[in-house]
Amino acid sequence: MRNDTPRHPDDGTPDDGEATLMSTAEPAAFYERLSENEFRTTAATASPWDESLQHGGPPAALLARAAMNARPDDGVQIGRIGVDMLGGIPQGVIRSEATVVRPGRRIELIEAKLWANGRLAVTALIWRIRVDHGVTAAQTAPETVPALPPEQPQRYFTQAGPAWGYGRAVEWRFLTGDYNSLGPADVWTRLRIPLVAGEKTTPIERLMVLADSVNGLSLELPIAQWLSIPPTVNVTVLRPPAHDWMLLRTRTVIGAGGVGLARGQIYDEDGLLAEVAQPLLVQPR
Repeated sequence: MRNDTPRHPDDGTPDDGEATLMSTAEPAAFYERLSENEFRTTAATASPWDESLQHGGPPAALLARAAMNARPDDGVQIGRIGVDMLGGIPQGVIRSEATVVRPGRRIELIEAKLWANGRLAVTALIWRIRVDHGVTAAQTAPETVPALPPEQPQRYFTQAGPAWGYGRAVEWRFLTGDYNSLGPADVWTRLRIPLVAGEKTTPIERLMVLADSVNGLSLELPIAQWLSIPPTVNVTVLRPPAHDWMLLRTRTVIGAGGVGLARGQIYDEDGLLAEVAQPLLVQPR
């Protein structure tokens, strides 16, 4: 979840005309579909730091969608997706595309790209792996996962306020930590709305909408005084989620020279789903 706020007219921030393309009504999805690979953002994509920009999760999910549609095959799953954000991702009209770079019968590599208002904003490399459900002998016993807690009041970053679009589009039930506490956090989450209006959100898309939250959930320094910018989110997937609720276990470590590492593990009630890693630029504001 990027928290840099570009301001220069050539740095990717939408102008006034582009910003009005974001829907202002309570959104029914993160995106409204304009064509097969073109979309309009809604308020549900909004970053907590600047509502004219998108949280990184929904664009990452669109790239996963594009990768799975590049060569439809029910027998493969995403094994790894590395999403690189080329600056703040503006609200407006979004277009995605994906190309098979390295075809293969069992393993293949796909490159996906996302444009925002005609400008390249996000790229991704995605490895897809063929699944063989007959291979069970080597399966590791699943970990025990803590139970989903009861419903909780929904509170977000103090700086974002209760109207934060992405925050409201997801339900959060914390086991440890919260949005306004520093340090590690463990939280059960589920999407309240689909990725694309009128479409069923796939399990891997649901996972990717949430994966970029790892750094924001585990901040080690006060966000009002410190930048914590992840230019990328890298997700290694064991399996797609089988249930709506997912548990995020998030931690951040800050090293010398203003470089940090945010790490997360994502579970459903059956066990581990994926691991997330995000390098961080950590500097005073």
